[in-house]
Amino acid sequence: MGPERLLVVEDEPWGSLLGQHAGAPPPESERLPGPEALYVLIFTSGSSGAPKAVRATQGRIAAMANMGFAASDVLYCSMPLFHGNALASNLLPAMGAGATVVLRRRFSASGFLPDVRRHGVTYFNTVGRALSYILATPASSADRDHSVRFALAPESSARDIAEFEARFGVTVFEGYGSSEGAIRLLPVRDRRPGALGRPEAGVDVAVVDPETGRDCPAARLDDQGRLLNGEEAIGELVRRDAAAATTFEGYYENPEATAERSRNGWFWSGDLAYRDDDGVFYFAGRTIDWLRVDGENFAAAPVERIIARHPDVGAVAVYSVPDPRTGDQVMTAIELRDGAVFDPTAFAAFLAAQDDLGTKWRPRFVRVTPALPTTATNKVAKPALLAGGNPQIAKADGDAPV
Repeated sequence: MGPERLLVVEDEPWGSLLGQHAGAPPPESERLPGPEALYVLIFTSGSSGAPKAVRATQGRIAAMANMGFAASDVLYCSMPLFHGNALASNLLPAMGAGATVVLRRRFSASGFLPDVRRHGVTYFNTVGRALSYILATPASSADRDHSVRFALAPESSARDIAEFEARFGVTVFEGYGSSEGAIRLLPVRDRRPGALGRPEAGVDVAVVDPETGRDCPAARLDDQGRLLNGEEAIGELVRRDAAAATTFEGYYENPEATAERSRNGWFWSGDLAYRDDDGVFYFAGRTIDWLRVDGENFAAAPVERIIARHPDVGAVAVYSVPDPRTGDQVMTAIELRDGAVFDPTAFAAFLAAQDDLGTKWRPRFVRVTPALPTTATNKVAKPALLAGGNPQIAKADGDAPV
């Protein structure tokens, strides 16, 4: 395998640097670190709170190097390598297969297609809003002129995935993997909108009531995949088999956070989810996304998915603001598509027409913003929205938003 098969970083000749060490003997085996040795600290994204440093040992890193790629594959990564998804779903599997990795210093929507064509990319991965940025570039008759076979894009909206597949002819999977490494959900082949996937064989993953630890009932979905019993079906995603406590290797010098994640011998993800009768899991937000309105608990993600159906909404975030009396009220921040103008009356009529939008779920406040705040990995940064509090806007009559 020549040095050009190892690494390509934009236009920089890193192959020549690697070539300087070609033929160097491997280190003596007794000097090599063992599987229990700490390899790297992977920071959580910070999309729902302060980032935490997750310990990852040599053994865990080695286990990431198998995703079934071949040496002929070309993997494109425009995510920073401090992100767990960039390591676990691109760099390390490529190293395990001897495949080519194409790295970019920062994500560029306009540079995406030129990059994948130039390097013959067969696969790429991302998280958050990257697909929507690519879709915002001008369409072309040459959009399918590339060699990409599939992509992994967790936390992309169902609409973005459908539009990306239709325009570029690329199969997009979601999947799920926690930075802590304890829970991994594999994409399902029958392509259910919004589905994260199923756990690996022999791994006990469940959705439980975070207060009682009891299993939540299975979700009831209509023929369009819409959730009908969110109040009882949504809970915290946990792993509870014998390996749950040891698979998570802890946060670096943060015993309190480690104990919170691994209480009672289970791994508590901090993510909300629901599960259908076939054992397929769906994302419902993070524990920070719980809202309580008039005594009813619900999660933000199902509400966000409903609002995202509006043809003028490019991105949406739902979160709570304090009710003047007690509990929460629902607020949504929306980023409009290019050229769209927000019409409060039409928006209220749209919400009223969504028969799966619960009465308590309906936003009472709306913030229209040119761009939602995001993290370095293109995830919506909810803490930045929460820090803004409740803007000085009037509450509309009834359940209509402003």
